[in-house]
Amino acid sequence: MLADRAAIATVIPHAGNMCLLDGVLESDAQRIRCISSTHRAADNPMRSGDELSALCGIEYAAQAMAVHGAWDAGFDKKPRAGYLAALRDVACHTMRLDNLSDDLIIEAEKTMGDETRVIYQFSIHAGTTKIMSGRATVVLDADKAGP
Repeated sequence: MLADRAAIATVIPHAGNMCLLDGVLESDAQRIRCISSTHRAADNPMRSGDELSALCGIEYAAQAMAVHGAWDAGFDKKPRAGYLAALRDVACHTMRLDNLSDDLIIEAEKTMGDETRVIYQFSIHAGTTKIMSGRATVVLDADKAGP
């Protein structure tokens, strides 16, 4: 594993059990592949009652993108702030995450980007089951952007 939960928690803006990723399996300049078992955790803060909606997979993907951005920046520096600005072509192939026995594999590939935004294609699998896919636009340092 390239990075564990503790390392991930230092580069994303979430702490405690809101840090949803357990580790980084692979990463290069264009893509990242992460793993998580937190969808089965009873104390997952995204649960509604006893259920974790498959739409929560978007947050898993967003955290993978944030880790990729930090990895791209050198992982030992504070990453630039990124804000999920748009989602496109999101497809859910299941209703819930909490009832999946396999770990989640979260993959994100940077398809384009510049100094102000990045676009990722993402997918989530559990074993051989495709859970979700889509495209996300992340705006970087939005608080510093001009009018």
